[in-house]
Amino acid sequence: MCPENWGKPRVADITYLPTQGKFVYLSLVTDAYSRKIVGWHVHASLQTEEVAQALKKALKTRQSDQPLVHHSDRGIQYCADYYQQLHLRHGLRCSMTDGYDCYQNALAERVNGILKGELLHHRALDLAQARLMVAEAIRIYNSERLHTSLKMQTPDAVHRASLAGLLRHVQPSKLST
Repeated sequence: MCPENWGKPRVADITYLPTQGKFVYLSLVTDAYSRKIVGWHVHASLQTEEVAQALKKALKTRQSDQPLVHHSDRGIQYCADYYQQLHLRHGLRCSMTDGYDCYQNALAERVNGILKGELLHHRALDLAQARLMVAEAIRIYNSERLHTSLKMQTPDAVHRASLAGLLRHVQPSKLST
């Protein structure tokens, strides 16, 4: 992808996290170009409004008005009217897998695997501790973990470079005199 494609595709997924008590859930939104996790939320239920918090966080940190594609599986939360209204309100183009094939959302599944397999080694006591653990894992993932797919750079570094490249391609507005 070139800088003009920065920020266009975002992939989303939900995964579960075991705790000493009940399972909790982690919703993620990842920039497909830079691999940066741009929105996340740890929650106790699979309610659509909870899952949507990750997208809302991603939208708050969005640094471009470039068109954006939101890709996910066909989970009930992503198909729900509440979630689809967020797409409409923010001008997002919805893209979904054409079935329940995890390979059609492979990047989102890979991010889940990295977090759970490499960075979240211990079982949290509860929801509050899970949130703290996930925050630290995402900080490490975004700012310290090198990715071979990013030519041994971090997602943060690629994200910043892409944004800088995008800004260089934007024509300055003509000033009226």
